[in-house]
Amino acid sequence: MSTYLYIYGTLQIANLFLALVAAVMAISLFHISHQRSHLKPWKVLIIALLLFMALEVIGALRSFGIYTSPFLTHVITSAIIALLVVTLVMQIRIGEE
Repeated sequence: MSTYLYIYGTLQIANLFLALVAAVMAISLFHISHQRSHLKPWKVLIIALLLFMALEVIGALRSFGIYTSPFLTHVITSAIIALLVVTLVMQIRIGEE
């Protein structure tokens, strides 16, 4: 086995771990955002974290040759960026109040 394949496989497993961390963060943010009203933008951030988790899983599936969809990865990435912009604008508006 070449060193490249070893490192590539290790990084894909690390990406799956990051996806699990994103899921745990989303769950904890969901609980916190219900307790405090000024954290409404975090609900949008939760959706972005869940999309990131899906993107990482799709990337791992593509790496192992199970599923390939380049269109889907670009759409999910664009949605994540759009949600982050919406979250930022919402947070700025709350900060101005």
